Amino acid sequence: MNPAHAAHAVDPAALARLRAHRPEAVAEAAARRVRRPLLGRDGRLLILAADHPARGALGAGSGDRAMADRAGLLARLRLGLSRPGVDGVLASADVLDDLLLLGALEGRAVMGSMNRGGLAGAAFELDDRFTGFRPEDLARSRYDAGKLLLRLDYDDPGSLTTLHTAARAVDAMAALRLPVFVEPFLCRRVGGALRTDLGAAAVTTSLAVASGLGGTSAYTWLKVPVTEDPEDMARVTAATTLPVVLLGGPVGAARGGDATYERWRSALALPTVRGLVAGRALLYPPDGDVAAAVDTAAALVHGEARHEGTRALPGPSRGLPAPRGVREEP
Repeated sequence: MNPAHAAHAVDPAALARLRAHRPEAVAEAAARRVRRPLLGRDGRLLILAADHPARGALGAGSGDRAMADRAGLLARLRLGLSRPGVDGVLASADVLDDLLLLGALEGRAVMGSMNRGGLAGAAFELDDRFTGFRPEDLARSRYDAGKLLLRLDYDDPGSLTTLHTAARAVDAMAALRLPVFVEPFLCRRVGGALRTDLGAAAVTTSLAVASGLGGTSAYTWLKVPVTEDPEDMARVTAATTLPVVLLGGPVGAARGGDATYERWRSALALPTVRGLVAGRALLYPPDGDVAAAVDTAAALVHGEARHEGTRALPGPSRGLPAPRGVREEP
């Protein structure tokens, strides 16, 4: 075992024993958790994502079932969350419950995954039911935000159900004044397999649709992939004024870690991009060094990319007055 992982190792038997004898310990840990604002002083956000297993997506790195090792996943998350510059975590309830019991969520922003019903590879994958957190669950647990996946295939009627329920979820989250991160994609089936379109036109359209969900967009954020051609990202993100975070995605053999970081670097400098939500790319990096991968991402989010983004703005908020309660950054 990697020594850094060993220092954050998890005893699954101890967790199971605590869950069996004191199930109320989860709610107790949630009630006493030390909270923090969603955004730190620099207004940017680095979140580790670990909600993939809840929809049956277990592959990561070179292993097709790497995320099925729960103790291993938790050790990687504990290590990642211990690094400076990491703001929080996105996960399903079972993973967040484990992290609560381990005391790993103190002083961290916590995001709950809401719709996990579109199981990977299923015929009903795009009929993406809300089988995870409800807005009231997030509020009861004192969590800081929710995330929903919005995959749309114009040839799949299930997409309409997902679109409608996503809009109502946006309304319900806004009623509770909870931010919701919407992750939109246009998809299509090729030979029976679902393929995501990362072309500029498709990503722009998905942002426009997601931005218009619900009766208010006041609490809506967008979680957006980097386009096939990273140079298109400025044009794509110009489709909305909603705050944007980049989604990480896996690091494949054809795109090593360095290339992935470079794609993030350029997109993080854009004016509406406020951070990064990444899971497999950071928790299962090609060289196995989770700490180094997370530290590199933290430097991109909270370091040099922030300053590039600030320089890109000609004056405070392009001449607009600062929103009430928000101080312009120097």
